[in-house]
This record gives sequence, C-alpha cells and structure tokens, in this order.
Amino acid sequence: MSSLIGLGCFTIACFLAALTGAWFRPGEWYEQLKKPRWRPPNWLFAPVWTVLYLMIAVAGWLVWREVGVAGARLPLAVYALQLILNAAWTPLFFGLHRPDLGFVDIVLVWLSIVATIIVFYPIHFGAALLLLPYLIWVTFATALNFAVWRRNLAMV
Repeated sequence: MSSLIGLGCFTIACFLAALTGAWFRPGEWYEQLKKPRWRPPNWLFAPVWTVLYLMIAVAGWLVWREVGVAGARLPLAVYALQLILNAAWTPLFFGLHRPDLGFVDIVLVWLSIVATIIVFYPIHFGAALLLLPYLIWVTFATALNFAVWRRNLAMV
C-alpha cells in the first residue's frame, strides 16, 4: 500500500510541475511569433507532456522504492531540481513573454535531466531509461525555444 501511495506522490509532484502549463497559456502573443516550419502543432504538446510526466513520475518512484529517501538523497534532490526547473519554463516563456529566459531555463532543464539519468542509473537502470524520452523531447524543445527566440529578437 505504501508503494502505491509513493507512486501517487511522485505523480502528484509531476503534475504540479505541469500545472504551470495550465496557468500560463501560449495565447495571442505566442501565435504572433515567427516559428520554424518544423514546429509541431499546438495540440501535440499536451498529450506528449502527459505521457512524459507519467514516465518521470514512475522513474522517481522506482528509485524511491529501490532505496528509499535515505538511500537516494542526492538522486531525489536532483530529480526535484529538474521538476522545479521544468515548472519554471512556462511562466518564463509564456508568462513573461521571454523566450531568452525560457532558453536559459530549458538548457538548465536539459542539464538537470542528464544529471538525473546519471544519478538514477546505478540505483535503477529502468528508471534512468524512462527519462530518455523526456531528454529527447527537451532536446527538441530546446532547439525550438532557441529558434523562436532568434526569429523574434525584435519582438521581445
């Protein structure tokens, strides 16, 4: 039972990070920006992020289940940091209309995901693997953020 409660806590933490996406919507400002042709349609982001957040939650839960909080203080701290940085991107980019600050943040998100994978790997290989799609998506999102920023320097 405590294992299921733990999974629930990790899932809640991930979806709390996702809530910034509900509070800070792209809106008209974003629609007016010049975007690269390779940008996915807006409708794709919510389902992709839903799956990714579930994978992130399961990854954290697997590490916690394997060694507990005491055995994974650093890995879970790095995990929490990547969630906080992830949650910060939407208010920076969409809330403040600052693709430049969004880019700085998303680079930090990318680095924190890599760090999370590195510290999860020795504890639970599967947990580290679950974070790879997240890393791939954030790599793509970083390129997209940079492209939008560069195409719209005069607007920001």
